[in-house]
Amino acid sequence: MFLLQATNSSSVVSTALFLGTLGMITLVICLIIFIIFHQRKVIRYQMQLQTLEQEQQKVLLNASVRMQEEERQRIAADLHDDAGPLLATARLYLNENLVNLDKASQLQSIFQARQILDDTIQLVRNISHSLMPPTLKNFGLESAVNDAIQKIGGSGTINASCRFHDYKERLQVDTELLAFRVVQELINNILKHSHCSFIHITQHMTASHFVLRIHHDGKGIVQADFDRLNKSKTGLGLKNITSRLRVAHGKILFEKDASQTYYKVTMEIPKDDPFHQ
Repeated sequence: MFLLQATNSSSVVSTALFLGTLGMITLVICLIIFIIFHQRKVIRYQMQLQTLEQEQQKVLLNASVRMQEEERQRIAADLHDDAGPLLATARLYLNENLVNLDKASQLQSIFQARQILDDTIQLVRNISHSLMPPTLKNFGLESAVNDAIQKIGGSGTINASCRFHDYKERLQVDTELLAFRVVQELINNILKHSHCSFIHITQHMTASHFVLRIHHDGKGIVQADFDRLNKSKTGLGLKNITSRLRVAHGKILFEKDASQTYYKVTMEIPKDDPFHQ
């Protein structure tokens, strides 16, 4: 009887050990399967994220290419439509028959040609200034932004002001031009779409970054809107901003003030030669 009980007890223990081992093996297998599926899910997510980033890069690249192409077309149109006719007209006054005219007619033709050439020189200068504003080139970003703001304020319709708090040393020439173009694009968007009554620009420096902030009390956007528009087929101006700042390793943040009374846009650009970082 005792032997039978011992045998039954041993059988129960063996069964328990077998079931426990089977359960552990099943648990390990399930854990391995879960890890494999989880890793595959992570890999798929990373691939989708990479695809989205590549698509975003293409969108930004296309925006940058379109921006450059539009700029080239504008310059080409200005030269063709304005400079070309002026030079052709000047040539008419300086043709080979000029030597056969009397002195008074010669002087009149030369004077007319000179006036036309002066107009052409001014036209070319204006085109050059659109590529690199003289105020920016000669006096720096602070003066260029102040000049733009004063022109807006001079209209009498918008209260516009600008305050650079800490701009003792100028940024690199390329960085200043990039920052100025971004400010121009932002101000242009604000004037076109926000219906604001004031625009105020402030600037300060951190240990490593140039920081410029634009405040306005009109209709604006927050960062989620900016990110969404960057991914859409519209909003070329905003894509241009992103493309420029990406080149300079800069950042931009669109937000509404805590008071909910105005919007602000903050641009940060590294101070030290961001184009070669």
